[in-house]
Amino acid sequence: MLTVHHLNNSRSQRVLWLLEELELQYEIKHYERDPETMLAPVSLREVHPLGKSPVITDGALTVTESGAIVEYLVECYGNGRLIPAPDTLERLRYTYWLHYAEGSAMPPLLLKLVFDEIEKKAMPFFVRPIAQIITGHTKSEFIEPQIALHLDYLEAELGKTQWFAGDEFTAADIQMSFPLEIATVRGELNTSRPKLMDFLDRIHTRPAYQRSLERGGAYDFMS
Repeated sequence: MLTVHHLNNSRSQRVLWLLEELELQYEIKHYERDPETMLAPVSLREVHPLGKSPVITDGALTVTESGAIVEYLVECYGNGRLIPAPDTLERLRYTYWLHYAEGSAMPPLLLKLVFDEIEKKAMPFFVRPIAQIITGHTKSEFIEPQIALHLDYLEAELGKTQWFAGDEFTAADIQMSFPLEIATVRGELNTSRPKLMDFLDRIHTRPAYQRSLERGGAYDFMS
């Protein structure tokens, strides 16, 4: 039996959604973030030494990393679903977006989270002005322009095809959902980029997406 070690408000929500799209049987083991640090509990290290989510177990096998999990589930249990045919342009784009989601889209969003948190941290009054100058300059000169660059790129790409890999919905769209949902919270994604907002509207109304929310619980990163 497949088991999803599901951390609230995390990338593992994508895994639940994928499993629902594939109509597979699975179990969920729930983990809750520390309300102050927002870190995963130490108990996740019993599943994998890094204590990160998502993690799935399939019998004696443990698989981590979102992209690797998506590839494993689609290849082992998909029976050709949610993946374009081999040796096609759509298959190449599919592979690209699977890796782009975490390799390119997420880093500037994570940097923005870190620098936003630094600004909120308690610190001596004489340090705060210096910290604000450093964080503000870094965000305005590097992080926010990088986020805007990626969002503009993604908006243009969805002007070419209905979904990221092509005109058919694939697991690459599931993989891309997390950075875009995060961007609505941290990265200034709004109606000024209508194609990306339409993408989010379309995925949020999919029955499998709704079922994954019912099983996974509250998901505060959803727009």
